[in-house]
Amino acid sequence: MDPGAKETKAVLVVAPEPCLPQILQQLEERGWDAEAVPALSQAAEVLRRRRFSVALLVLGTRDAHSPEDFQACVTLAPCCEWVGVFPPGEGARSPWREYILEHFFDHHTYPADLTFLYQSVGHAWGRAALRAQRRDSDAGSADLGMAGQGPAMHRLRAAIRNAAAVDAPVLVTGERGSGKQLAARALHACSTRASGRFVVVNCGALSPMLVRAELFGHDRGAGSPRSGLVEAAEGGTLFLQEIAELPLDAQAALLRVVQDRRMLRLGGHREIEVNTRVVAASHVDLAAAALAGHFRDDLYLRLNVLNLSVPPLRDRKEDIPTLARQAYQRSVARTTTVARGFQSSAIEAMLAHDWPGNVRELFNRVQRAVVMTDKSLIRPEDLGLAGAAAPPPENLEATRIAAEKNAIQASLERVSHNVTLAARDLGVSRMTLYRLMAKHGMNTHSP
Repeated sequence: MDPGAKETKAVLVVAPEPCLPQILQQLEERGWDAEAVPALSQAAEVLRRRRFSVALLVLGTRDAHSPEDFQACVTLAPCCEWVGVFPPGEGARSPWREYILEHFFDHHTYPADLTFLYQSVGHAWGRAALRAQRRDSDAGSADLGMAGQGPAMHRLRAAIRNAAAVDAPVLVTGERGSGKQLAARALHACSTRASGRFVVVNCGALSPMLVRAELFGHDRGAGSPRSGLVEAAEGGTLFLQEIAELPLDAQAALLRVVQDRRMLRLGGHREIEVNTRVVAASHVDLAAAALAGHFRDDLYLRLNVLNLSVPPLRDRKEDIPTLARQAYQRSVARTTTVARGFQSSAIEAMLAHDWPGNVRELFNRVQRAVVMTDKSLIRPEDLGLAGAAAPPPENLEATRIAAEKNAIQASLERVSHNVTLAARDLGVSRMTLYRLMAKHGMNTHSP
């Protein structure tokens, strides 16, 4: 590219057909490379084959875009910044209210001021560029964007760097909520495929009837073929969460992708070459599942060429304070709260907890505490955790001796260590007080 040339900025426009010509013309006059579709279902098709930093959604007064269509777009392009234009009142109703708060950089209401609207699109593009810079910085940083400096995390990061240097399938194992997807993202980010897409597929969420069409696409006879998620990850990484949930017939088709990087669309007759790295994850013991006949052993062997084992949080408790602060900072950035940090007892309670839900549980507990607490410092009870265990009770004699010493000390402090006045205050003779002070190793000159 010519260093003096102006960078082309791509934007996906989803708007009712009568609006499209005007919007496209105005965007192109402002230097945008705009691609337009009239419906969110078609936007998902476009996002399977092309990446956009910004998308403009214009919701018509009679539109019936389904939440599933918009969620599909977000899943396909998680880093895309959305700008929306909504009919009056529509943005305040669910589900669009939640989508605006969670996924939109900015939104406008009819009739929109076009100058401000296109400024929002430009600002969204700038925001997307900053996010991309941060991702690049995190990918190159020493911690790969993964919090924790304990020995378990050092070993995991070293394993990720080793695996990233080899373009082979990877199996990520670990308990639920331990951070398997984060490890897979770090692997992608420091591999030669970092400039390609990182496509996440939750195999457990795919409909058994549609899973092959979703993964491999299908030919529509006389109509245009539809590409699947495997092709969407062309040149990048396909991350398959909960791979054990994939039906056996889909496992057979996936084996061809992993083994030969070739696939066949559903209903198709011609194999397609794909340049996609497969990274799979499971909290299930796939070796045992293969022995039981619930998972193909040949696919397991192909996926397990390289293995990344993500440690549970209970095995890296030294990282809990760092993770808690990270969870707090993310939570306060999204909501208004009076919380300004944690009580020391809250940190102690977190260190004592076994975390069966791992890092995900920690983040959820901290987020709930940030939202619900009415105190400046988060307490164990705000986290739903018991406080640190009290020390075991002392015997009666030890308790009596400690109480006696504390009473003498308090009396001496009240009278500026005047023994005569302290003895009068305690109701004993001066000689008795001297004897008690000697017994407890106390003197008359200092506390």
